[in-house]
Amino acid sequence: MIGIPLVFQIFMMLTMFSDLDTDSNPDHKKIIGIFQFFPVIMILYISVFFSWFWSIGIGLQNKVPASIKMKIKKFKIFFFIPLIYITLLSIGMGISFSGYSFSNNFFPNNLGLMLPLIILPLHLFSMFCMFYMLYFCSKTIKTVELQKEVSFGEFIGEFFSLWFYPIGIWFIQPKINKLAKKIEEIQDIGKNDNI
Repeated sequence: MIGIPLVFQIFMMLTMFSDLDTDSNPDHKKIIGIFQFFPVIMILYISVFFSWFWSIGIGLQNKVPASIKMKIKKFKIFFFIPLIYITLLSIGMGISFSGYSFSNNFFPNNLGLMLPLIILPLHLFSMFCMFYMLYFCSKTIKTVELQKEVSFGEFIGEFFSLWFYPIGIWFIQPKINKLAKKIEEIQDIGKNDNI
């Protein structure tokens, strides 16, 4: 999740600086050509990232006590909105960096003014959806851990660990693995008792 984008960014920066350092007239096409790979890397990254959230939010639902009702439908809606938005935004950036342009008749003349008015609300709503995903996943983890209804104060640590995932993943994922194993062992003991 972190390695590929980080290597890409380092490669891109080194290429740009070496091009600026060696030439008095840098090749802008070469720099923009590098950005053509951005959508592919971004889509791979969000696929892994969102799959992890899905596996937490939906994958742990069978371990939540039956008496506790979580808003799974709301989570699914808020899950797909930023996923679709980021994918379309990445594709749009890829198209713009590839040099492809539409005819003047395709878009209205004031597109430059309209685009921020369309993207800004979508971006803000997408951010809200991402925060809800963090909230839902952290609540799911703590609900499975404690096997009871939890308040925000009880899962605030998980919330911030998911938010700052490059550090938090080292604490969250082992906890999820331990919870899944513990619940499976309890279920296996229950099955053996029934036999």
